[in-house]
Amino acid sequence: MDKELIIRSSSDNVDFALLKDGKLIELQKDEDSNDFSVGDVFIAKIRKAVPGLNAAFVNVGYEKDAFLHYHDLGPKLPSLLKFTKRVSTGKLKDFSLKNFPFEKDIEKDGKIVDALKSNQSLLVQIVKEPISTKGPRISSELSIAGRYIVLVPFSNRISISQKIEDREEKDRLKRLVKSITPPGFGVIVRTVAQGKKVAELDKDLQNLLSRWTAMCKKLHKAHHPSKVLGEMNKASSILRDIFNDTFTSIHVDDETLFYQIKDYLQEIAPKKESIVKLYQSNVPIFEKFGIERQIKTSFGKTVSMAKGAYLVIEHTEALHVIDVNSGNRSNKANNQEDTALEVNLIAATEMARQLRLRDMGGIIVVDFIDMTNAENRQKLFNHLRDEMKDDRAKHKILPPSKFGLIQITRQRVRPEMNIKTREENPDAIVNGAEVEAPIGIVQKINFDLEKLFKKDYKKVTLNTHPFIAAFLTKGIPSVRSKWFLEHKKWVKILPRDAYTYLEYHFFDKDGNQIK
Repeated sequence: MDKELIIRSSSDNVDFALLKDGKLIELQKDEDSNDFSVGDVFIAKIRKAVPGLNAAFVNVGYEKDAFLHYHDLGPKLPSLLKFTKRVSTGKLKDFSLKNFPFEKDIEKDGKIVDALKSNQSLLVQIVKEPISTKGPRISSELSIAGRYIVLVPFSNRISISQKIEDREEKDRLKRLVKSITPPGFGVIVRTVAQGKKVAELDKDLQNLLSRWTAMCKKLHKAHHPSKVLGEMNKASSILRDIFNDTFTSIHVDDETLFYQIKDYLQEIAPKKESIVKLYQSNVPIFEKFGIERQIKTSFGKTVSMAKGAYLVIEHTEALHVIDVNSGNRSNKANNQEDTALEVNLIAATEMARQLRLRDMGGIIVVDFIDMTNAENRQKLFNHLRDEMKDDRAKHKILPPSKFGLIQITRQRVRPEMNIKTREENPDAIVNGAEVEAPIGIVQKINFDLEKLFKKDYKKVTLNTHPFIAAFLTKGIPSVRSKWFLEHKKWVKILPRDAYTYLEYHFFDKDGNQIK
């Protein structure tokens, strides 16, 4: 399994594309205008507490106030408030928490009005970026993420990632981390810490403590609201969270970013520094690695899959709905149940990819093709769980219902990735008319040709718009040449001026149209 990270930089944003065996599985953007990233810490003031919601609205500098629920306050809120006040006024210069007297924890199911007051200063952390008409979702239970561990101030708890299943390894890590963690701080050990030595863990811990100290120094005389601790740049944060030994290459087209990534990789994985490569070519980097083509064919309402099957993805305010369709295809399966299982397994793999690619969150309902066999339904459920194991967002999958529906909840911490795939129709008389991107039509032609060749048509002629005809026949190798190499059959292509932009028809050797 090859994993590649392709990074495209422009004047106002940086795009990150994660490829797995050449297939796009994750796409992220880092825009200069994005002032609120998950993990950022702000010094802010309580606007007002709302007893009916058991929550408070907090001014963090966004047009809409941030939402802070009582359950997101954290049990150590009184200690945090006291610490923030003393540091802000300059009365406390020691930020280590070693000699800081902790206050009594707040009640687990208390009331917001008993915990917070209007105009009170508070350190808060972004846990969900502004989405749609809502402001950011925040928490006052702070955490600072590193490569191997997450530092939690005002805590004494050592937690180990649930993905580490080996009991002996869990005990070893807990013992090591406990020996190096200073008083007043808790630690969450991340999955990538598995097998690491105490020196590596301690180096990560000291780095996080330095960031905590730097943040505390900013509190004195800081205006409200203001960011006092920002997440590291997007490239470093992505590498911190997803990088592992399976990565084979990282390609970046910006020299400054190239050196930043090399420096960061030198810190976290010196042996892998050589996989970072500076891309220098006249061909745009996303085009060279086939990413633009995959974006065009992956973000529409309809998503094509192998063997003619496809997904239809609909979005509503409350949830996302995905419908699985087998399409019109010839199948060698013995019966309808086998066909349904085959299509459903393909759909589960593509759906897991789509959730990561679009960063879809909230409630997702998937209407798979009905299967009567309980064993097949279990097989589908297990396959979907396996496909979603690599998904970093927290998620829960319910077994198939008796109607063949599978319900998924997936954590949403930033707006869904929404890329326009339709283009202006050059044939349209009225401005504003749009058609599907031509690259999508080429993919449809590919699928139709495969079905025709399976039906053993000896000669096939394709009539299409001159633009599409030129796209299929020009270049070395052309798309038509690739068809010949794959199927050992030559397709005659005739441009038709009368056809609309995305219209095409197939004809047999006698000139009859193939339906």
